[in-house]
Amino acid sequence: MKVLGIESSCDETAAAVVEDGRKVLSTVVASQVKVHHRYGGVVPELASRAHIEKITGVVKQAIEAAGIDKTAIDAVAATQGPGLVGALLVGFSFSKAFAYGLGLPFAGINHLEGHIHSVFLTANPPPFPFVALLASGGHTSIYEVQRCSGMTLLGQTLDDAAGEAYDKVSKMLGLGYPGGEIIDRMAAAGDPGRIVFPRSYLDRERFDFSFSGIKTAVKRYIEDHPESRTDQVTDIAAGFQEAVVDVLAEKLMRAAAARRCRHVAVVGGVAANRRLRERLGEEADRLDLYLHIPPVSLCGDNAAMIAAAAYHRLQAGQREGLDADVYSRVKAPSAL
Repeated sequence: MKVLGIESSCDETAAAVVEDGRKVLSTVVASQVKVHHRYGGVVPELASRAHIEKITGVVKQAIEAAGIDKTAIDAVAATQGPGLVGALLVGFSFSKAFAYGLGLPFAGINHLEGHIHSVFLTANPPPFPFVALLASGGHTSIYEVQRCSGMTLLGQTLDDAAGEAYDKVSKMLGLGYPGGEIIDRMAAAGDPGRIVFPRSYLDRERFDFSFSGIKTAVKRYIEDHPESRTDQVTDIAAGFQEAVVDVLAEKLMRAAAARRCRHVAVVGGVAANRRLRERLGEEADRLDLYLHIPPVSLCGDNAAMIAAAAYHRLQAGQREGLDADVYSRVKAPSAL
């Protein structure tokens, strides 16, 4: 089954064709970084307009890159939520119209479920059950994954997501957007032990996260040391990143121990972070666990993960009607 997937939940317009939920025939992503860079973050109205301008061309490129004609597509899927409503509506409405025009089944996919399915597009996907850390600009959660469409939420952020904290700290330092890539690059040249920021582990028996405290700690440090924005930037970036990575790694490894899972995965935009990948590799080796991380190209928002998740939904007979609508907030954990 060849599924055309479309993703437009935030600031990436993406389309992909995936066969049988495993084989990526094509994946095209049009970034809006230049649109939002001057504002230091995503502007919803501008994101929606950019999606409208790009979606037709992106879908056409994906179909052509797959080496097929649109008549070879067996089903269509799109991100239904969570995300920016205006942005979601562009991809979701386009997908419904595309499916209706060709008489194809249509599936609406939870964006978070899509991210977890990105790990199934690797050469050696994890066996069930496994524990997955989903860290992105809008979400930071840990799930136990029992089957392709069966995931239990173990913990989530109580305030800022990890990626959101990266973006805000980058803005504080005047480094621009997107913050994750910039901070990661700056941190590589800094000393993570020179400026130590607090770690918020909350209750160590729980798997929830909180990153608002470290964001505030960085803000206060910059206010107390005005010169730091020019001569301590790399050390601040390194100290901040090390604090975030420590918490993410500790929570994931404890969750794996609690659920007695030998396989762990990390997905989402933050999974592209150099230091996080390195640290989780070290921890997995120390604890004799198997670590699964998608290639960097599948860590950020993309449509291949949406098509992969849709394959299993469609195989189970799940379809969306033309009256289906998008949603901005995360559905109940059981919905995953």
